[in-house]
Amino acid sequence: MARVCEITGKKTVSGHNVSHSQRKTKRTFKANVHRRTLLNPATGTLMRVKLSTAALRTLAKWDREGKKYDLRELVKK
Repeated sequence: MARVCEITGKKTVSGHNVSHSQRKTKRTFKANVHRRTLLNPATGTLMRVKLSTAALRTLAKWDREGKKYDLRELVKK
């Protein structure tokens, strides 16, 4: 399973571990991605998507504010 958010596009990136003496070794930063079954407000159907926690928080905020969105369109991009 690829660790990529279907809405934001967040994925694994590489960088360095840096010690106190500034020695650098390669490491990866993995996206915090979860598989969730969400209700698409535009169609009223359930969709199974892989989302980062940032995307989940954004969708929760949009639901609180009453913003209209179509989950199919967000995943398609």
